[in-house]
Amino acid sequence: MGKIEIIGLGSSNLDQIPLGVYRKIKQADKLFVRTKDHPAVAELQAEGVEMNFFDNDYEKFDTFDQVYPAIVDKLIELAKEEDIVYAVPGHPMVAERTVQLLIESDQEVDVIGGKSFIDDMFQTLELDPVDGFQLLDAFDLSTDVIQTGQSVIIMQVFNQLMASEVKLTLMEKYPDEHQICVVDAAGGLSEQKQWMPLYELDRFEGVHNLRSIYVPALDRDERTTSFELLQYYIDAITGESGDIWVKEQTALTLLPYLKEETQELIEAYENDDIDNVIEELGDVLMQILYHTNLAENAGMFSLEEVLDGINRKLRRRHPHVFDGVEANTPEEVDALWQEIKKKEKEERGF
Repeated sequence: MGKIEIIGLGSSNLDQIPLGVYRKIKQADKLFVRTKDHPAVAELQAEGVEMNFFDNDYEKFDTFDQVYPAIVDKLIELAKEEDIVYAVPGHPMVAERTVQLLIESDQEVDVIGGKSFIDDMFQTLELDPVDGFQLLDAFDLSTDVIQTGQSVIIMQVFNQLMASEVKLTLMEKYPDEHQICVVDAAGGLSEQKQWMPLYELDRFEGVHNLRSIYVPALDRDERTTSFELLQYYIDAITGESGDIWVKEQTALTLLPYLKEETQELIEAYENDDIDNVIEELGDVLMQILYHTNLAENAGMFSLEEVLDGINRKLRRRHPHVFDGVEANTPEEVDALWQEIKKKEKEERGF
């Protein structure tokens, strides 16, 4: 079986390709390229470089989850007889699903390298990444992973539909007017960048395969949808220079307030008052954090220990969700729970 050498075409034009990668391209007997839709491809073809593309696979399948395994299967089949070189946009190890699938397979691969668009993005935006940032894929974007206290770069926002989905996700965490930057072909001859409010993100037509979105961090007091900000406020309120009333409380003296807030939450549900439900859920959460912070200040336990305990319990008690265990009715779920709880007690010696 032959070997697959994987190289990156960089983020834009031919002059952005590292010299070693360029030499590998020129010397390759069999060069396969994931897509011809890349600025460097036309330049290489003009130099007489022969390439084989997988663009037809994108038309055969409905989803990328089908396309990428199909490409990998073809590459592995091709490598059975001889060594081949496989080229992808950007750097092979940055958001390249076919490369990850090849690495996970039994196929022998050698990742040569390339240039990532990340360096060009920061140069274009004139930013220093030392303060940290998130690199996210538009295909897998979720509010659960977005950290509004850091800069965020979202790649593969290539058409209006994708941009609309990204916009709606971001608007759950950021103000509609939050200024973002749309960057096309960072570092290339056709590089463009445009600042705009978030709500205008999907107001364009056509396909832009080299388009990424830069979302600046929110100021601390604007991160109102983040648990991080809530923790900061609670830490300040219960800290040395915080609220004198809270600092004088104990777990026992706080319990009546927890009961009161819980009762108000129950009444809000009974009255079908959704706005009040939201407020009362926040009040209950506030009381819980008061308890964990006071305990941490007293050296008893921390919020992290509480989170560790509940996360482990949720994972352990839901094998029918995470591990493929069959439990298709409420009765089967209850029986499974009872079995798990019995095992937990036995392990604790109860």
